[in-house]
Amino acid sequence: MMNRRALLGAGLGGCALSIPAVRAQAQESWPSKPIRIVVGFAAGGATDISTRVMQPRLSALLGQPVVIDNRPGAGGNLATEIVVRAPADGTTFLMGTIGALSINPTLYSSLPFDPQTDLTPVAMAGNVLNVLVVPADRPWRSVADLIAAAKAQPETITYGSSGVGGAGHLAGALLDQMAGVKTVHVPYRGGGPMMTDLMGGKVDYAFSTAPTALPQVQSGRLRLLAVPTLQRVKSLPDTPTVAETLPGYEVQNWYALVGPKGLPPAITARMNAVMRETLADPQVAASLEGQGVEPLPSSPEELARFIRGEKEKWAPIVRATGAKVE
Repeated sequence: MMNRRALLGAGLGGCALSIPAVRAQAQESWPSKPIRIVVGFAAGGATDISTRVMQPRLSALLGQPVVIDNRPGAGGNLATEIVVRAPADGTTFLMGTIGALSINPTLYSSLPFDPQTDLTPVAMAGNVLNVLVVPADRPWRSVADLIAAAKAQPETITYGSSGVGGAGHLAGALLDQMAGVKTVHVPYRGGGPMMTDLMGGKVDYAFSTAPTALPQVQSGRLRLLAVPTLQRVKSLPDTPTVAETLPGYEVQNWYALVGPKGLPPAITARMNAVMRETLADPQVAASLEGQGVEPLPSSPEELARFIRGEKEKWAPIVRATGAKVE
């Protein structure tokens, strides 16, 4: 009887050990299928272009095709929900943005998910440089000039953005808050229409992505006043920062890779390493920088803290604007 119990115990112990072993073996063989990266914006947009720059190197390192799945709508919420509901098997990821991961939970009246609890942070991808620009016929030559005009003419200076709750909208709202002024936000259905009206002088200023705005600066249609970073950027060394006038002012228009909740740690770690290697590749880095995107690798833990911090930073500003999307 004792021998039989001993053998039975050994058998049960062997079964218990085999389950994690099988799981580990499955994760070691990952990926065995193509990988989908969902993008919450249309093809040709900044998020899509940046993801496609990384796509070939990611595919080569993973040994599987990486497919970009564009699912635009609701400020990135449609794409986010697709990934939230996807199996946590390492076949589906989201290239999330500041809006989808940190701003929308405050901006939208209700969401069927919480980005902080229903997704697994994997790796930061990059930060798109935004620039503060004004039409060439405006008299302002600096951030201080713009602020002085806004103080002298309350609620008459206008700024355009690609939509409510986007980085351009919140950059203007933060400028109002820190400078103690009140300007008027004019939201558009995308960066293209906004840029057209900005060049036509229908709005007074905007925080626009560098790849979109700088060609118009070079053509003489717009004037570049500043960048919303804490330090001057190497690609525009002679351009002052907004923080030189308003200390502490910073707006990052960032991208990050996340997966569904419950993504196995081994897969998270492997994908993080692959993202780091991709962003370190000289050709990938040069291509991203050519699009105005600064590669910003991170650990999953650093990304989780960053997403949390960005939500805490922007939530009171979103509330102060009164912006709300049903």
